[in-house]
Amino acid sequence: MNAFRPQPSHRVQGLLIRTQSQVDAPKVGEQVLAQLQAQDLAPHVLVTRESDAQGHFVRLRLNDSAMALWAPEFDTLSLCNRLSLDAAHHDSDLQREIVLTLLMGPVAFEFPSLQELVSAVRIRHNIVHAARKTTLAFHTSEAERPADCWQYGEETGFILLPGVHLVPALLKTTQPDVSGTLYSFSCYRATEYVTLLGIAQELATVNPSLHQQLQHLWEHRAVASGEFHDVFLREQGSMDAPLPPHYFVPGDRTWFRNPDEASADAEGFEGSWVMYLGGGLFNNFWKREQPFTMTTKCVELYHWRHAMYTDDHGHARIDETKVAALVQASLKDPQAVERIMAVMARYREPRGVYTAAGGCIDTTREFARWVHPGTSDLVLPER
Repeated sequence: MNAFRPQPSHRVQGLLIRTQSQVDAPKVGEQVLAQLQAQDLAPHVLVTRESDAQGHFVRLRLNDSAMALWAPEFDTLSLCNRLSLDAAHHDSDLQREIVLTLLMGPVAFEFPSLQELVSAVRIRHNIVHAARKTTLAFHTSEAERPADCWQYGEETGFILLPGVHLVPALLKTTQPDVSGTLYSFSCYRATEYVTLLGIAQELATVNPSLHQQLQHLWEHRAVASGEFHDVFLREQGSMDAPLPPHYFVPGDRTWFRNPDEASADAEGFEGSWVMYLGGGLFNNFWKREQPFTMTTKCVELYHWRHAMYTDDHGHARIDETKVAALVQASLKDPQAVERIMAVMARYREPRGVYTAAGGCIDTTREFARWVHPGTSDLVLPER
């Protein structure tokens, strides 16, 4: 990792379930694994009863021997290969990957109830399925939505037309299998729509009241950018305490930063927001049939610097056709890939900071908040 930020050591924290009292930890552990369809993992999971200033909880975490075999140095990108899982084609394998990576958490995944944990897993399923099906037209300054679903206002953003329901509108907007059309998006806004869809689908089942509030909110104004992050997402890791660079849970949102200052000035090429699909793959909003590995994503961002030009208006632009050709050439040369990854596969620097060390790997991951009545921490803003 960057010479300026040594890679920290991590210990497995797993997931923890808050309890009202000192419960029978092994029994709770059995219930958790049963609800997650993972009873066979019991020999590999440590279950302990603990407490802190907030009260009692039960912790479940993968034991050290399983970690060493399945995800050395928290490398979950290779987990499916190591366990012969096919998360792209089998929901049961996706479920297994989500559960295992939660049990490996280098920062504890906390839940106020078993029900919230189960919903969190389902939301991750929803997000992965949505991200796999999403295909959009990349545009940095224009945005399009189905005219029979949305209307745009300077103050409101894109809001729902009367009588239009949020989930079908999100499906039609992001999935050409539903609409037959590609709509223009930035990658950041695309991650918001995919995440919102995954959350809304779960709310419709477990918290209809909050789902209805969400519907009403989007009939009056959209929630976007920093406000979207604050309302809908939790974040783990930080610049000072980064997550392991190869640690991802399916359904995570993350950012690959462009470490080249000149090409980062091209609008829309400051970096790339993506969702982790599992199986070592990150979604591709523009070509869903060509998801990225960490290597192909890093190589793509690396070559943005070699495809920059200035348009007739004096604006920095990136020739994406040239990028594609450069990427293909580099991927055929193992030594070139090694040189590129030595620059790119480092923790990113803070926004606005560019150094010779390079680095595009984010230090954090983002995922959905709790959603159940009585325990949800998803607080919608005023309309």
